[in-house]
Amino acid sequence: MKATTPASLTLSRRRMLLPALLVLSAGISLPALAQQNTDWPSKPVRLIVTGPAGGTADTLARLLAEGMQQEFKKPVIVESKAGASGALGIHELKAHGQSGYTFLVIQDGALSEAPLAQKVSYDPFKDLTPLAQLTRTGLVMVANKDLPFQNLNGFISYAKQQKDGVDFASYAAGLKGHTSGMLLGQLAKINMRHVGYKGSPPALVDLMGGHIPVMFDGVTTSLPLISSGKIRPLAAVYPTRLQALPDVPTFTELGYPQLSKPGWFAIWSHPQTPASIQQKVREIALAHFRTPAALKQLATIGMEPGQPVTTAEMEADLKDASQKQAALLKSIGYKPEN
Repeated sequence: MKATTPASLTLSRRRMLLPALLVLSAGISLPALAQQNTDWPSKPVRLIVTGPAGGTADTLARLLAEGMQQEFKKPVIVESKAGASGALGIHELKAHGQSGYTFLVIQDGALSEAPLAQKVSYDPFKDLTPLAQLTRTGLVMVANKDLPFQNLNGFISYAKQQKDGVDFASYAAGLKGHTSGMLLGQLAKINMRHVGYKGSPPALVDLMGGHIPVMFDGVTTSLPLISSGKIRPLAAVYPTRLQALPDVPTFTELGYPQLSKPGWFAIWSHPQTPASIQQKVREIALAHFRTPAALKQLATIGMEPGQPVTTAEMEADLKDASQKQAALLKSIGYKPEN
């Protein structure tokens, strides 16, 4: 019988052997390759945040890091890549996230709003994958406490009496705090003039100082000032009354259901992070943010736990929010910043 030689192998057998030959030629054993995911994590994991130390994303990432470290028995390092409305952190994930040792904690607006407000060099729907919704939160419309109105209807009456309209602040031009004020102006038929700030703190200082009458702000940054009576809440942009502000009505209650979309923070991965690692991180994140200790900490910063929505549902929500935000920006003639 004629001996079988490599040249006589069938084409199908060659195709079956090719992946193994490539792995062996790279110096990687097949058992080692199979264990790469099952042994994860074998070294420290990084959680990238796009805000400053002590900020909301940083607080949430450190809370998540506690749960991951307890589960995986490996260090989890929170690292800030602040700047460019989240772009620096997103690029860090793109560059280093494929292996499953770098993740990103960021708010949904960085993907559904920021790319519409300024030119970016990433695709918000292809370059990263949402794994688990950590928290949900909303915006709150707040006012200087010394102005002659106590509620939203009073503000609308006040605004209609101002011949040149009324100024309102937001934490950044082109984002939800900006378009929420413009949408209220359209719906209530009042002239709302936007004044954009670089972040909430300077805007809140001017609000308290009487330099700006009202603002649309995140609950986390306004809550301490509301609790201390330094600013007055008028209405919340959220589907239901916020647990942190149970006495503040929603815009829906007051006749403006268009102002009800919640925001959310999530943990994101590189799209090519192994599926088994993505699932592990998702399970830990969802479980840890439902523990009594985590819920207590979330309440102190005005946040509510996220929902167990799937990646597909989060991606669909992002696309829907982006389309609506784009329509609002177009209606006010906003042009993206370079």
